[in-house]
Amino acid sequence: MIRKLFSSLFIVSFFFVNKSNSQLPAGTKALPTNIRSNDCPCLLADNRVLFQVNAPNAAKVQVDLGKMYDMTKDEKGIWTVTTDPQVPGYHYYSLVIDGFRFADPASESFYGTGRMSSAIDVPEPGADFYTIKEVPHGEIRSVNYFSKTMGVWRSLNIYTPPGYDKDSKKTYPVLYIQHGGGEDERGWAVQGKTNIILDNLIAEGKAVSMIVVIANGNVTKPGVTAGGYNDTAMALFKEEITGSVIPFVEKNYRAKTGAANRAISGLSMGGGQAFYTGLRNTNMFANVGVFSTGLFGGISRQPGAAGFDAEATIPGILSNPQSFNNKLKVFYISVGEQDPRIEPTKKLIETFRSKGLKVEFASFPGAHEWQVWRKSLHDFAQKLFK
Repeated sequence: MIRKLFSSLFIVSFFFVNKSNSQLPAGTKALPTNIRSNDCPCLLADNRVLFQVNAPNAAKVQVDLGKMYDMTKDEKGIWTVTTDPQVPGYHYYSLVIDGFRFADPASESFYGTGRMSSAIDVPEPGADFYTIKEVPHGEIRSVNYFSKTMGVWRSLNIYTPPGYDKDSKKTYPVLYIQHGGGEDERGWAVQGKTNIILDNLIAEGKAVSMIVVIANGNVTKPGVTAGGYNDTAMALFKEEITGSVIPFVEKNYRAKTGAANRAISGLSMGGGQAFYTGLRNTNMFANVGVFSTGLFGGISRQPGAAGFDAEATIPGILSNPQSFNNKLKVFYISVGEQDPRIEPTKKLIETFRSKGLKVEFASFPGAHEWQVWRKSLHDFAQKLFK
């Protein structure tokens, strides 16, 4: 087993396909997630993706792109496969060589599936809101703070808007945005393209200048067992965000204070965290955004989600909705149109509205993936702090 693993690692470490030894169909385009001068993975005109792997000693090579694709080897030892057409958006993938799973050396690697994975980013025609443009740019700053909950130093990614360093007296509202399960504070900073989205919105006058704080929502505590959407896990996250993250930000950055100047949002697991923490603490957050959460149902691995009880989770939300209407400036929920979470989410939206709760709802083409979440941030940010 050790010899086989070493052999596979040897094969992958020498993987390289360049312009001189690969025969590519006309019109193919190298993907922006490729590194160095690698042509592949590459995109065909109909959104099929061509993969090539130089592994002459391998017995079997596959690409796992959510669907497993078997590759075929030519006489030079180059393995090739062309996938089905892919929907626009962000897709993680892995190479599987003789049964062992690897990130593709031809691609950048991203933390987003509980481990480092390769990815392709299929462009969406006409969607340039997350494309770098010639506008004033803010910065994403990677900083460390001390977590009182965990008793360790942790990382934060903080977006400061264009002009932040030029005016030492100007203060800004703050959006706290959370990643999903299997991700961390790198998700919104890298895959989510938060800085580019905000730069473009601010330049277009569609969003106010704001600070965006991207924290690691995976919170543990010695002696405490917690996970998923249960009260214990949500209490730990609330303790972390309100007891350590917000005090750090408001001490070290020119952040406006008060509920009206704070927003909390997140995707999937982070959407559940935003729902619990935001709606249970309207004295701290007057703006709540929930993207693609499984809290309301639609995922089989979430026990009890199909029977989600909004009133028990957020007391008063159905019996006294006006109190939330008075305290919340923005309550926003979104989900992908092909996400199995959409029907339970839409059902809850209907319940909320039938009781008189003000909630904004949006759906976007796509399943449970970054293109939906980028669009959710783009939409949500335009509604904040106005």
